[in-house]
Amino acid sequence: MNEKRSLPVWRSMMFVPVNVDKFVDSAHARGADVIILDLEDSILPKDKERARTLVSSAAPKVARSGADVVVRINRPWRLCLRDLEAVVSREICALMLPKTESADHVHMVAEVLDELEAERGLPQGHTRLVPMIESAAAFFRAQEIAASHARVVALTLGAEDFALSVGMVPEAEGLFYPKQQIVIAARAAGVLPLGFIGTVADYKDLDAFRATARRSRRLGFMGASVIHPSQIEILNAEFRPSPEEVQQARKVVAAFEAAAGGNQGAIEVDGKMVDIPVVERVRAVLARHEAIEQRTKARG
Repeated sequence: MNEKRSLPVWRSMMFVPVNVDKFVDSAHARGADVIILDLEDSILPKDKERARTLVSSAAPKVARSGADVVVRINRPWRLCLRDLEAVVSREICALMLPKTESADHVHMVAEVLDELEAERGLPQGHTRLVPMIESAAAFFRAQEIAASHARVVALTLGAEDFALSVGMVPEAEGLFYPKQQIVIAARAAGVLPLGFIGTVADYKDLDAFRATARRSRRLGFMGASVIHPSQIEILNAEFRPSPEEVQQARKVVAAFEAAAGGNQGAIEVDGKMVDIPVVERVRAVLARHEAIEQRTKARG
């Protein structure tokens, strides 16, 4: 399934443990496109029952500056169902599904969402889904997971859990192949590829992180999730076209359109050949730029 669907502008997504008040209270000021209220790995088992009750009050706090609010729920089905009952609401635009193993997993969650949205007066399909590939077995089903349901708007690979599953260290060298496969699976399904060639655990070397984010965009990623506020500004800057890219894209499109009347399939711009694939690529750059500009204006 590669149907056309409306995709969000999610350059930067920051995980916030929902039961830590100081993080919840300050999250809105961090500038992230998305705040992920976490019910999974950052919450101790003994605290999970209370944590899910905090989502309804935390959501409007973290959204005060216009960020989308996403909740990462738990994977064991009994916890998952309790999380769904607690968090589905108008304020929550999407759920991250950790340890997604198959398309059936996504369908089962979607079926519960259908019922909850109907009961709560929400538009059908309001709650979108972001499956997380986190095991060796799931990796080989990434494309079917990405294309499994119209609620799916993005796909990502959980580097730490995935590395544990395959018995490797979560370093860029080993993650390059699986991360690139996630990009291809997401693109084939028409959803956002989220992530970068690395892991969220290393956040102190910001220069290295900027280089990683820049490289990851060149490799096809459109945004990423992080755990530290210092990384947000970098993601917002690196996962958008630079002013120079926008200027060059406009120049290429204008030159190609001007030459179109001459029935030319390819032209030269600044000493480089420009044909249809190049034009489509720069048009995508301009569309991305415009979408980010619109989101920025909407947030004030």
